[in-house]
Amino acid sequence: MLAAARAAQRDWARTPLAARIEVMLSFLEAMRGLNDEIVPELAWQMGRPVRYGGEFRSFEERLQAILDQAQAALGPADVEWPDGIERRVVREPVGLVLVIAPWNYPYLTALNTIAPALLAGNAVILKHAAQTILAGERFAEAFRKAGLPSGLFAHLPMSHEAVAGLLADRAFDHVAFTGSVEGGRSVERAAAGTFASLTLELGGKDPAYVRSDADLMAAVETLVDGAFYNSGQCCCGIERIYVDRRIYQPFVDAFAELARGYVLGDPLDPATTLGPVANLRQAELVRGQVADAVGRGATALLERAAFPADDETSAYVRPQVLIGVDHAMAVMTEETFGPVAGIMPVEDDDQAVELMNSSRYGLTASIWTADAQAARNLGAAVETGTVFLNRCDYVDPRLPWSGVKDTGRGASLGAYGFAAVTRPKAFHLRPVQS
Repeated sequence: MLAAARAAQRDWARTPLAARIEVMLSFLEAMRGLNDEIVPELAWQMGRPVRYGGEFRSFEERLQAILDQAQAALGPADVEWPDGIERRVVREPVGLVLVIAPWNYPYLTALNTIAPALLAGNAVILKHAAQTILAGERFAEAFRKAGLPSGLFAHLPMSHEAVAGLLADRAFDHVAFTGSVEGGRSVERAAAGTFASLTLELGGKDPAYVRSDADLMAAVETLVDGAFYNSGQCCCGIERIYVDRRIYQPFVDAFAELARGYVLGDPLDPATTLGPVANLRQAELVRGQVADAVGRGATALLERAAFPADDETSAYVRPQVLIGVDHAMAVMTEETFGPVAGIMPVEDDDQAVELMNSSRYGLTASIWTADAQAARNLGAAVETGTVFLNRCDYVDPRLPWSGVKDTGRGASLGAYGFAAVTRPKAFHLRPVQS
C-alpha cells in the first residue's frame, strides 16, 4: 500500500492544481451526500447528540477556506532584486503524509491536514482513532466517489506499535498527530533520526477571562456553550474561567442557571443536548477531578437530581460548575476533556494573565471585554497559540492553528498548513552574459 501511494503521488504532483481542486470539490459533494449516515454514526461512536447535525457545516466552511487559499499558498513567489538574476521559490510536496486523527472531532481534525496535503500534491495515509474508525472509512468512500486517483488516499487501521515501526522505518515524510501529550512524545520518539517533519496538536486547558466591562450575558451564553458543547470534549473547549471580582457573583449565578438547562441523555434522542463522554475511562477521569476539587474545598453547583441520566458506573456524566477552586487542584491545571468548568474571581488584568499563563498548555485564550485595545494588550501577554475577543471554541480556517508549551509544535490551517506539507525549492537563474 505504501509503495502504491508513493507511485501514485509522483503522478499526482504533476497534476495541475486546478484539477486537484476539482477533485476536492467533488469530495466535498460526496461528504455532503453521506452526512445523514454520518450523524448517527457519531452518536454511536463517541456520543455527540444528533440534534447538532454532525460536523458537516464546519467541515464545508473549513474545506472551502482551504481551497480558496490554495493558489496563493502553493503558487511560486518571485524574489525581486535589481541585478538581472531571476529568483523564484516554489513549494513542492513532501511526498507521503501520515495523519493520525483523534475521536473528538473525527472529520474536522483529519481534514486540517488531509486537504492541504492532497492539494499540494502529496499522498495521504490516515490512521484514525479506534473509537471513530468509521470516520476513516467515510473519508475513503468519499474520495472514491470523488474520483481521486487510486493510491493517493488510504485509511489504514494500525496499532500504536505498528505506527511506531513504520515511523522508525522512514515510511513517511510528514506526520500530523492530534492527541495526548504522551501520544505526541511517542510519535517524536518513533520518528527521531528519520528527519520526517511533524505537526503535533496535543493537550489543552483553555482559559477565559471576563473583565468587568464585558457584556455579561453574552459572555455567559457563549462560555457555557464553549465549556459543555460536545460534552466538553473539544480541543479548544473552555475549562477554566477567571472573572473580575466585581461581576463574579452575577456571572456565576447566570452561568450555573444556564448550565442546569442541559438535557443529559441518549445522543440519538433529538431532545438530548449533552451526550455521554466517549468512554468509561474518560468518565472516571472527569469524575475524579471533580471529586478531588470538592475534597480540597471546592463547591459543585449542579445537583445530580437535575440530571437523572448521570450514572457513576457509565459514561453519562452531568455537567458541573465548580467555584472555590484554585491552582492547587488538578481541575484547574490538568486537561479535563469533559463537561466541567472551574470559575475563579480575579482582582485585575495582571492576576488574570498570571493565572492564564500558569499552565503547561497553550492552545487558545478567550478574553471578554468592550475594550478591544485592552484585549490586544492582554493577548500579547498570554502564552497561547490563538487569542479570541468575545468568542471562544472556534477554529478559523484562515488563520494558523497552533499551540505553545505542551500543546504541541508546528501549525495547521491557513498558509501555514500548506507550508507544513511542502518544502521550498529555490531557483537562482543567472542569464548568460552577452
